Amino acid sequence: MTMKTFAMLVLMLCSVMIMEIPAFAAEQKVTLMLGGKFCDSYTGEVEKALKKVSGVKAVDFKSMKGHAIVTADASVKPKDLVSAVNGVKGDGWDCKADLM
Repeated sequence: MTMKTFAMLVLMLCSVMIMEIPAFAAEQKVTLMLGGKFCDSYTGEVEKALKKVSGVKAVDFKSMKGHAIVTADASVKPKDLVSAVNGVKGDGWDCKADLM
């Protein structure tokens, strides 16, 4: 095998390996301050609403009392997260969110 043939094989192998590496989208963490009448009792409903937003990966209520820390794709607009929470309400209760 010549050096030129060997170099071409190495180049082809590297090209195949690069194509195998998945590209991950950047993530962001958005902190929402929660409020509303009895909202702290309905974090399950808030989490469901947030996870309906395409690109939301996780919702954390434990790290910061009265807040939701949302992990989402970089393409998610924080205002869409606020809108999702502001739509959570029931008979005698509601939730509101503000961006931190």
